[in-house]
Amino acid sequence: MKHLSRRTLLAAMSISLGGFISTAQAQPYPAKVTNIIVGFAPGGSADIIARIVAQELTSSLGHPVIVDNRPGAAGAIASTAVATAPADGYTLLLTTAGIAGSNALYPKLKYDTLKSFSPVANLGASPIVVVVPSGSPFKSLHDILTAARKTPGKLNYAAGAGGATTPAMAAEFLKNKTKTSMQLIPYKGSGPALVSLMGGELDFAFDIPSSALPLMRGGKLRALAVTTKARSATLPDVPTVAETEIPGFEVTGWFGIMAPAGTPAEVITRLNKDINAALVKPAIRERLLSLGIEHTPSTPAAFGQIIASDVKRYSDAIRELGIHAE
Repeated sequence: MKHLSRRTLLAAMSISLGGFISTAQAQPYPAKVTNIIVGFAPGGSADIIARIVAQELTSSLGHPVIVDNRPGAAGAIASTAVATAPADGYTLLLTTAGIAGSNALYPKLKYDTLKSFSPVANLGASPIVVVVPSGSPFKSLHDILTAARKTPGKLNYAAGAGGATTPAMAAEFLKNKTKTSMQLIPYKGSGPALVSLMGGELDFAFDIPSSALPLMRGGKLRALAVTTKARSATLPDVPTVAETEIPGFEVTGWFGIMAPAGTPAEVITRLNKDINAALVKPAIRERLLSLGIEHTPSTPAAFGQIIASDVKRYSDAIRELGIHAE
């Protein structure tokens, strides 16, 4: 009895180790660091809101939440990384409404927007704003459309990074509804596009408020219209496209958190609850409004319905209008 065989000893060690591993795997969520992967460069609105969420979740989860910026390929690099990550709640994606048209615009992507992710939380909605240089002769969106009808294809505009981004889709929907022809000038992002706009190289631009607001407040740009159904709380004096030109017109951008498909429901529920609780704090709500983002708490299911609706709308438009990736 004093001498155990080698086989018996190994078996006993295996049973003991197996019990240890099972106990480790059974640790309730959260138990370690969480990463929020962002498909955009540091400093932009997506990065800013990701860092707000990360800071708040670090406190509520009791473990570090780290922002991991992986810009490039219109967000596809970040989306692919999350779609292929373990579905355990420790890898999250901060994305925008632009992901809704990604599969139609880039059919070779390794993920499916509706099948590869689980919606977690809608972080907030944002209008697209039509802006012109402060010295522009255009005083309204009607002025732009009138000029476009008189000289088809002559007016030049920018729309964020182009592609299936919300500014670009807003421009396409507007041109289609008004039967006007205006020339999109491609840029890598809002920064260089707005510099060109102020320099007189463009006639107008579609952009998100977080990029345009500082220049508007500095008197360098002027807003003519917003694309949301109702006026923006950030820009209450700026009319909507719907009230001035096209009844019912609406294009709303959004920021959201998604997880890999198959992430446990209880983990999704916990994250949704903590994120909503954080974003309704007065100081954070004001910070978001300063970026042109309005947050209304919602469930993962409600967020999923928004995504599905935009996927259909954007995908149909990309195919019908013949939009191609630059």
